[in-house]
Amino acid sequence: MIRHPARILRTRLGAAVLAAATVFGTAGCGASAHGAVPRGATAVAAAERPLPGTIVRDDLRAVFDAAGVRGTFALLDVRTGSTTVVDRRRAETRLVPASTFKVPHALVALETGAVQSPGEVIPWDGTPQPFPDWERDMTMREAVQISNAAAFQVIARRIGPERERRWLHRLHYGNREIGTAADRFWLDGPLRISAVEQTRFLERLAARRLPASREHQRTVRELIRQEEGDGYALFAKSGWENAPGPGTGWWVGWVERGGHVHTFALNIGIGEAGDAGKRATVARELLRRLHVLPA
Repeated sequence: MIRHPARILRTRLGAAVLAAATVFGTAGCGASAHGAVPRGATAVAAAERPLPGTIVRDDLRAVFDAAGVRGTFALLDVRTGSTTVVDRRRAETRLVPASTFKVPHALVALETGAVQSPGEVIPWDGTPQPFPDWERDMTMREAVQISNAAAFQVIARRIGPERERRWLHRLHYGNREIGTAADRFWLDGPLRISAVEQTRFLERLAARRLPASREHQRTVRELIRQEEGDGYALFAKSGWENAPGPGTGWWVGWVERGGHVHTFALNIGIGEAGDAGKRATVARELLRRLHVLPA
């Protein structure tokens, strides 16, 4: 359930917050100091921690500091297999994925036939939502673009808990847990995934090597394509747990440039609505400093 502060904020923030949150896509845990992890986080099993070759760039914490947020960033160079992290402890810590789960969720919806195509209209079930723009029927494509959690809750009920569980295991996604709330497990937990694990999942999607049809993987790729220019293409999806209240914000995806692919995952603590737009701003600056995006 959405907390009372979120309902209070709904009227105050209105469309302005939705616009800030969905320019980059939308829908954690509170902000934390460097070296700390948010409440509700879980450690990644030792066997799943980064392989040797991890590069720690804590000098880049200055980018987070300049934005007035705390968080982590993980970047996987697909060609070399090396992972660059800012705040390694947090990069290895599993957090609720929020709307970044729409990436595998859209794939599961297509694979199971719960949704026939990105253009299929998902009806609004009539329940009040934190953002007015969620309170309408829309296609799955639109639901991804504006990060409509309510639409994907309808989709989750169509998929059902058993198929959701099987696909989480098949995709090796995070801790693969759905608990008992089959239409909220990615919003409130128990599903959790680390920034490092996000980059590895996205590596397989970018190459269309997930255990699913290549056609459906291609479709999901196009659903999260953000921009192209100057010889590169950027794919990304954001997430915001407990939107529009305080929580953990994500921005994850990959960059294709000159035949080279880098997957990335950023998460930050969102203390107030204005922090939501910093997800993409901070991630883009880090991608530029690491020479993944053009300056």
